[in-house]
Amino acid sequence: MLRTSLSLAVAAIATAAISSPASAGCYNCYTPPPQPCTTCYQMQTVPPQYRTVQETVMVSPGSVVAHRTPPQYRTVMVPQTVMVSPGGVSYERTPPQYATQERTVMVSPGYSYYAPVAPRCNTCGTSYGY
Repeated sequence: MLRTSLSLAVAAIATAAISSPASAGCYNCYTPPPQPCTTCYQMQTVPPQYRTVQETVMVSPGSVVAHRTPPQYRTVMVPQTVMVSPGGVSYERTPPQYATQERTVMVSPGYSYYAPVAPRCNTCGTSYGY
């Protein structure tokens, strides 16, 4: 009988300690040692942030093409050949071609941190305002 009473007393003390407001909110929380569990911390995760950037890129560079014109000769009198028009070079310029391209860049990497949370009662869900 004494053994049963002692077991019941230990069980009652353990139950009171577990359901006390100080420990009720520290279920699955991180509390830095050696502090008592008056403020609980839970891991919060922020995912990485991305955005789309539009930028102008060169598709093809400009170019210059030279067209050569040979000189023109004609025989005017026998045996004399004269130049009717001289040779020349004309240039054809092609401008560079551009396009807008989109790419995704990371604005902020993801990170995790501990945020304080109000302790809650395990049985009733009530928040304790510490």
